[in-house]
Amino acid sequence: MKIPFKLQGYGLATISCGAALAIARPIDAPSSCFLLAVTVSSLFGGLGPGLFSVALSALAFDHYFLRSEFPQATESATYLRFAVFLAAALLITGLMEIKRRVEESRNRFEEELRRANADLAHVNRVTAMGELTASLAHEVRQPITAAVTDANTCMRWLSRDHPDVEEAREAALRVVKDVSRATEIVTRIRQLFKKGALQHELIDMNDLIREMIALLRSQGTRYSVSMRTELSEDLPQIMGDRVQLQQVLMNLMINGIEAMKDVDGRRELAVKSQRAEDEQLMVSVSDTGVGLPSQQGDQIFNAFFTTKPHGTGMGLRISRSIVESHGGRLWATVNPPRGALFHLTLPRKTETHE
Repeated sequence: MKIPFKLQGYGLATISCGAALAIARPIDAPSSCFLLAVTVSSLFGGLGPGLFSVALSALAFDHYFLRSEFPQATESATYLRFAVFLAAALLITGLMEIKRRVEESRNRFEEELRRANADLAHVNRVTAMGELTASLAHEVRQPITAAVTDANTCMRWLSRDHPDVEEAREAALRVVKDVSRATEIVTRIRQLFKKGALQHELIDMNDLIREMIALLRSQGTRYSVSMRTELSEDLPQIMGDRVQLQQVLMNLMINGIEAMKDVDGRRELAVKSQRAEDEQLMVSVSDTGVGLPSQQGDQIFNAFFTTKPHGTGMGLRISRSIVESHGGRLWATVNPPRGALFHLTLPRKTETHE
């Protein structure tokens, strides 16, 4: 049976005071030993066990040291020595309790801050996905339409006077393939919409990039944006939250597409992965859009800073926070001759920072 925490605290107070008494008598240092016992009891047990250790220490101090060790001392000197010890013990207990409550308040604040950041990131994902509704619907509709066409083809092959089983089988396999593709797209969308606790797992960034390219392909086609990847095949895996890193890529890629939708000339979104220094990997997202605001390159990562008419100004701020929480960096530079270039670095197999 597991012993309740409070009983453990009182047990610790009893053992601490007993150990203090055993040590104090041979070395004749009762004050130091009992005050140490009070400190340990208060620090690890809380207020109740701390006061309990004060009471036990006071009784032991009075019985074994005041009356027996100083029988000739005046009554006023005895009471003064006892009062000083008792005041010091109560002061230590009070200070330890204040320390414990401050730490609890700080932990609660940090937990609430983490929860607020997670909620904000979730809202950002939902908002971004809402803006992609038309493109995502088209992306899902394509494999479903293909599956229906192949299913009808399969039925025609089987409805002949002499059914062509092999052709029907090929058509049925295409149906399975198309339905699987639609299911994968829906699964990715559900993951991005989902709100839950952080999941630390080994991640292949190239797979993540391919998934986001597939998810945003229709959005790029909508604005005549071509997508290109340069993925290094010898990248180290990283430890992190898959959905959060998907969100970073989605924010950077959507920003790039939107930056190009009104420009003349070539519209190209390029995503590149490569090894970086110190066992890190780097992912770069470049566009040929309007570029960074002049003299305000790093301000784009500030909360509520936006150049979009209906932007929230939180996408890049959240993205940088996510990357930094994974032990990495996110920054932006100019992409000559036109556009913006975003770099993010992530350490190899590192635990996510709280």
